[in-house]
This record gives sequence, C-alpha cells and structure tokens, in this order.
Amino acid sequence: MDRQGILIVVSGFSGAGKGTIMKELLRRYEQYALSISATTRAPREGEKEGREYFFKSREAFEQMIADGELIEYACYVGNYYGTPRAYVEEKLSEGRDVILEIEIQGARRIREQFPDAVLLFVTTKDIDTLRERLDRRGTETKEVILQRLMRAEQESEGMEEYDYLVVNEDLDECVMKIHGIIESEHQRIVRSGELIDRVRKELKRFSKGE
Repeated sequence: MDRQGILIVVSGFSGAGKGTIMKELLRRYEQYALSISATTRAPREGEKEGREYFFKSREAFEQMIADGELIEYACYVGNYYGTPRAYVEEKLSEGRDVILEIEIQGARRIREQFPDAVLLFVTTKDIDTLRERLDRRGTETKEVILQRLMRAEQESEGMEEYDYLVVNEDLDECVMKIHGIIESEHQRIVRSGELIDRVRKELKRFSKGE
C-alpha cells in the first residue's frame, strides 16, 4: 500500500456489538489489521490465546506496564486490558489501518499519543436493546451484567470526546458506515501532505518547461 495507515479506536458499551463489527470489517476488507489486546480476564468459551486476546496473569501484565510495552491500558470490571505497542507500529508502517477495540480510558491515552487517530463510539439504538444483548450472551451473571450497565452510564459521560457516533442497529449497514468513515478520513487534507508536495513539485517542473 502507498498510503500511511490510520489508527482507528473503536469503543462502545458492552453488548453494543463491537467485536462482531470488527470481525466483519476484517472479513470484507484487506486494509485492516485488528490489534490483539492483552488482558488479565479469563478466556471465555471458544476464545484462544493470541486470537481474541493475549491472556496474562496480573503479575505478567503489570510487568508489561513497567517495561513500556503497552500503548495504553485500563482496568475494566476488575481486569486489566492493554494494547501491545510493537504490533501496532509495525502494521501502521506497512500502510494498514489498525483497529483498536478498547475502552474509553484507553481511548483517551491513545488520543494523547496519536492525535491523528480516529475515535468511533458504538452504541445500540436504546438501552433496552443493550440489556437484551447482554442477557442473550449467556456468559455472565446478573451481577456482572448490572456492573456493565453501570459502567455504560459512566462511559456515556465521555461520548462527546469521540469523533464519530455509530448506532449498531443493522450489522451490514453499520459495517459499511464505519468503512466509509475511515475511507473519508484517508482523503482529509491533513493526511495528504506527501501527495500535495509531489503535485506541487511536478507543477513547478512543468511550468519551467522540464
């Protein structure tokens, strides 16, 4: 790829469908790379090491923090989540658009380190739908679901910090909308400095009769 990759942050309420959206983007379009996070939470049924997450002990995760191996990290419902630095920087340099599926605390840290990152927040059309999706998972207790809804209330206070708000009502429509947003971001003038410089140099040569 000739273009520089963009760092894409996708956050949203637990149950809003972020993971499903990410899988569809990766399946449909070759330009994306999904950053695999490290976490101290236990694997869910069907999850594999190095595919959904890198599963770490609390001690190992805190060592990664101390060694500066994470771009960002946050504690969510009692567990650490963080983004390994090396993979992200490698894929961006290759021209891939790297997607980080992280919580709002991490998104704020990404914004500090990567001001040009694009931040998207995914929500359901209403909170009743959100609760129904959490219930349908069948992987968490009523207590944990309540914790996630309480956390969603806190997260809603930071929604204005994001660049785009995307409602996930229809999966196909939502995936196409997010892809369109990212493609539009590639066309922004602030990301086209090299092209602008090349065009100007070519025009100068032309005007001089070269």
